Amino acid sequence: MTVADERATPAAKTGQPAKPARFGPRRPRSRTAWIRPAVWAPLLLTLALLAGLWQWGAEKLPYLLPPLQKIGDSLTSQLHYYVDNALVTLGEAAAGLAAGFVAAFVLAVLTSELPLLRRAVMPIAVVLNVTPLVAIAPALVVAFGFGPLPKVVIAALICFFPILINTATGLRSVPRQVLQVYRTMDAGRVELLWHVRIPNALPFLFAALRIVFPLSIVGAVVAEMSASGSNRGLGTAISVASSMNQLPVVYASILVLAVMGVLLLMLVTLVERRVLHWHDSATD
Repeated sequence: MTVADERATPAAKTGQPAKPARFGPRRPRSRTAWIRPAVWAPLLLTLALLAGLWQWGAEKLPYLLPPLQKIGDSLTSQLHYYVDNALVTLGEAAAGLAAGFVAAFVLAVLTSELPLLRRAVMPIAVVLNVTPLVAIAPALVVAFGFGPLPKVVIAALICFFPILINTATGLRSVPRQVLQVYRTMDAGRVELLWHVRIPNALPFLFAALRIVFPLSIVGAVVAEMSASGSNRGLGTAISVASSMNQLPVVYASILVLAVMGVLLLMLVTLVERRVLHWHDSATD
């Protein structure tokens, strides 16, 4: 018997196919994984537990929490009202997100290529990030009027900083060895940016988008609640209902906002898996 025969695995000796390694490459998640109870049962049980706790709290604190039945009745009886206001808030959030994304991405590219510009702009961006936007909302109303523009500006400012920081970090985190290989092939700045830096920044960018997609809804609602002159939107609906002590309307509006945030997060997650199918995060 040769050394090779002695080292052969039992599966090779018997002719049986070898079992896959336990810690091998991760396979993509099956599209029918949601059918298994292990996927949906924990969430369903958690929701049932939260509903039970809510009902108990509504009995103990009726001035703070309305029963779930009243919230459901408000949604079904005034569905058109909630849909109209949700579309207004969603439009403001989408416009602010688009404006913040374009401005942050362009500035991230410029600061990654021009260190002098980075040292000049980043401190100002940090100051802008820590500024309470609720405090400047009235000033935006004075500057831009009572229309949707102040809400769009606030939503854009809220989305701007996470996209800027994450994208700039991804653009500058390319391994030095990779850059040296491309430079030995006489790759220019534009080629490095398009073929190396931007693909490397995509995981960082999508990590930021997971945050700012739902956050844009928050920005639009905060703007509607803090900017005077608003007459449409879920933020305005919450403010008006709170002043009139209509708790079912308040919590129904919050529920609609939560559903909108979850749907936006699912959307960006789906797009991320499509775009980053080559990245390790696509199998998580």
